[in-house]
Amino acid sequence: MLLIRQFFRICQINLILVRHGLEEVIFKIHFFRPIRFILLLLPWHWFRKNDVSHGVRIRRSLEDLGPIFVKFGQALSTRRDLLSDDIANELAKLQDQVPPFSGAQARIIITDALGAPIEEIFSAFDETPLGSASIAQVHSATLLDGSDVVIKVLRPEVKKRIKRDLELLHLIADMAHRYWPDGRRLRPREVVEDYERTILDELDLLREAANASQLRHNFDKSNDLYVPEVYWDYCRINVMVMERIYGIPVNDIETLKQNNINMKKLSERGVHIFFTQVFQDNFFHADMHPGNIFVSFENPDDPQYLGVDFGIMGTLSVEDQRYLAENLWAFFNRDYRRVAELHLESGWVPADTRVDHFESAIRTVCEPIFQKPISEISFGNLLLRLFQTARRFKMEVQPQLVLLQKTLLNIEGLGRQLDPELDLWQTAKPFLDRWMSEQIGVHALVKGLKTQLPKILEQSPEIPSLIYQALQNASQPSDLHDQQLLLKVEKLEQRVRTQQWLITISMLVILGAAGVIAYFV
Repeated sequence: MLLIRQFFRICQINLILVRHGLEEVIFKIHFFRPIRFILLLLPWHWFRKNDVSHGVRIRRSLEDLGPIFVKFGQALSTRRDLLSDDIANELAKLQDQVPPFSGAQARIIITDALGAPIEEIFSAFDETPLGSASIAQVHSATLLDGSDVVIKVLRPEVKKRIKRDLELLHLIADMAHRYWPDGRRLRPREVVEDYERTILDELDLLREAANASQLRHNFDKSNDLYVPEVYWDYCRINVMVMERIYGIPVNDIETLKQNNINMKKLSERGVHIFFTQVFQDNFFHADMHPGNIFVSFENPDDPQYLGVDFGIMGTLSVEDQRYLAENLWAFFNRDYRRVAELHLESGWVPADTRVDHFESAIRTVCEPIFQKPISEISFGNLLLRLFQTARRFKMEVQPQLVLLQKTLLNIEGLGRQLDPELDLWQTAKPFLDRWMSEQIGVHALVKGLKTQLPKILEQSPEIPSLIYQALQNASQPSDLHDQQLLLKVEKLEQRVRTQQWLITISMLVILGAAGVIAYFV
């Protein structure tokens, strides 16, 4: 039954591509190339008018294919260095111009979720949505106390459609794993499983509300990013109510310039927000496409970002965070040897890889790029070339880093739209230098002592008895010849007990030294 549903879905995808004049995409697949001549036999292929651009046809196809495909188009829309202008402009419309469902239907969903008529909760409700995305749409409203809010409502039947396409993705991943030469290295099954968790989490608006609250707390005292307040009393799994914000869409470059927004500072601030989220808070917005980001116009010379849509958030393990930071730090310092070593230490490439060979390959990719003007350097293209290089060394895809890679690409795309001369390296490098100094060296030692000393002092009185018990267990006599050993153990026990107070004093001395170091550092 599952295979039958997937077969019909594949047929539906092909029909949608044909309807929008993209049948050539089908025949570019390696399997169908031998029968490409069929295109010449299709009557509609002869008489189709070319009055609709390629970008429009791609956008319409993605909209008809559903939420998962729309999100793919959203990710691509920020990569203007990889796409032609007409395609990039059309894909940008997927951010918040997906065809909406009716406001009357949204009213019914909200009423059912909150268990009361809208009029009893809101003094005003606009059935015309402010924006419509692939999974949900947003309506403006006013609470009874006069607060302006937005109501996010999940699309009807969206979960059913997403699960159907996830089944298809699992089938494709399984086939790639079995029959594609690079399938095992790229780990398509794990990538799809990771994406499935992410997309299903996005369908829970209570989780999104919690994400928003956490991010708001993280940037509560920062001028970089403002996160709107969540009204928890009106949040449900399919409905979320938040403070309404007023700002300029980050991709509306003309309006930003008309309001005299400091574009250079704005672009650099976006990079700083990314690195703060990843390396300081370890909690980052993983869906930072232009439709989710606005700019406050209250202080043009010190512009602040306004964030919305917190359904997809990412975190890294301590190990991945450290390896990523050290890789970037070594890369910015052109220490290609260290980059190669870190890939080996983290297990991203096989243990038998020759470090010198890998280092040479990385240098070959990176050095020509560093010789270019900053405005011509694309970190996205660099990543692609590095992945192609690592492929020769059987590097495996890291599913836990997929969200981070996507976010970094989005940030670069946004930054370049705001300021084509954005120096990504010089903006990020000081932040990484500071992070590395906090993780390695005196600062890291002091931080570790502050964290661990209370626990050590708490357990220090037990240390002598634990030593004694271990020695006693190891010295239980098995015969008469072991009596002499037992006497030695008893003497050692007396010595340990008399020195217990020395251990406690030593711990206090260490704590005092840590305090002195912390004071002067």
